[in-house]
Amino acid sequence: MDSTSPSPLVAGAAPGTEDRELFFTRLFDAPRELVFRAWTDREQLMKWWGPQGHAVTFLAMDLRPGGAWRKCMRSAQGSEYWRHGTYLEIVEPERLVFTYLSDDPESDPEHETVVTMIFEDRGAKTLMTFRQREFQSIAERNSHRGGWASCMDRFAAWLAPA
Repeated sequence: MDSTSPSPLVAGAAPGTEDRELFFTRLFDAPRELVFRAWTDREQLMKWWGPQGHAVTFLAMDLRPGGAWRKCMRSAQGSEYWRHGTYLEIVEPERLVFTYLSDDPESDPEHETVVTMIFEDRGAKTLMTFRQREFQSIAERNSHRGGWASCMDRFAAWLAPA
């Protein structure tokens, strides 16, 4: 698959998981080191980390286990959405684990989840396995599915060669 038609998310439940987990894989047309760096470099994250139509206007990162991150996304209509968490595990270029929590109880329940991303080398491409758990409900999980899918489309476009 070329960079003009990004790989769709392959979603489903991981074996042995409950309904309160978001799980998908996606193949990116970029080497693993570049994909991992794009998730850990503030300047790059500012360009694409959020759903379509949202700009990251603030991002602070202390990229180390136990370090915090915080971001603000602004919609095209001007609404701001604040998110934050803590890095739990960073294994370059293989694995990134962090907590994820919304500061906006109206738009997203105040419930901490854990995001785990595994990056596997596929030659000049990278297979990313994404897992976010434990949501309080299936509805909460589903509300994140669309946002992450849109974010991954933006990420694939960011990685595409000019």
